[in-house]
Amino acid sequence: MTPQHNGASTPALRVPDAPITLSTASVYPEKVPSAFETAALLGYDGIEVMVSTDASSQDLNVLRRLSDYHQVPIKSIHAPCLLLTQRVWGREPWGKLVRSKEVAEELGAEVVVVHPPFRWQRDYAREFVEGLARMQDETDVLFAVENMFPLKARGAEAGMYLPDWNPVDQDYPHVTLDLSHTAVSGSDGLDMAASLGDRLRHLHLADGLGITNKDEHLVPGRGNQPCGPMLERLAEGGFGGHVVLEVNTRRAATRGERMEDLAEALAFARLHLAAADRTWEVTSGGEVTRRGARGAR
Repeated sequence: MTPQHNGASTPALRVPDAPITLSTASVYPEKVPSAFETAALLGYDGIEVMVSTDASSQDLNVLRRLSDYHQVPIKSIHAPCLLLTQRVWGREPWGKLVRSKEVAEELGAEVVVVHPPFRWQRDYAREFVEGLARMQDETDVLFAVENMFPLKARGAEAGMYLPDWNPVDQDYPHVTLDLSHTAVSGSDGLDMAASLGDRLRHLHLADGLGITNKDEHLVPGRGNQPCGPMLERLAEGGFGGHVVLEVNTRRAATRGERMEDLAEALAFARLHLAAADRTWEVTSGGEVTRRGARGAR
């Protein structure tokens, strides 16, 4: 029913289409099955599977059963790029990406998140940009390279990644922007997003204080990163990618506390995505019709 105009314009609310999903890393030290259950209970739009040493994160059949049982789609796969996952899906880095792509295709996931090579992976790094482009030509799954950060010691920076931890000046067609990583690197997340433009296809939503080298992954709103303004800007620009809550809940004393943190994170994301879309139109007949930032609904 269309509300009547009473002399004052009343805003209509439309939440943008970007799905808000939960990284399985957000329930650690609980396992992947707990992430699916949590996402279903709290109303997340999907899951990002962080492929880790947890056997269930590596098993295609287990992941499919969990997704079907909880009716929670797997929207993205985070390839096993961490130091702790060097032996997951083999030690060869290209093999890890091929396996990640295959799993994503089988499960209907749209994105594979990739870290840039470590500095000591020289052969991999030398071919990374060109090799990733060749792989991208062979699939509809998007490889989105994530911004990382340098290590800082005694006022000096030491680079761990090649060609660089910062994806802005690299020839990557798709990028994941992580706001906990911008805290550690001292980067301006909004400037980075603006520089990336349409190449920004995936957002890891988390907060950080950037005081130390620690990659904090705080619940959004508990640090100093522009989490709210970032969501509002993306919504205003018609962002069509994913917003992934990748937060650290290890300090939660109970499962109930962890659920509260992840409910707060989801509410933060929905609120700020919606805040950018309070637009309305009054017709010549005095009726208020609903319009969104990208046109009439």
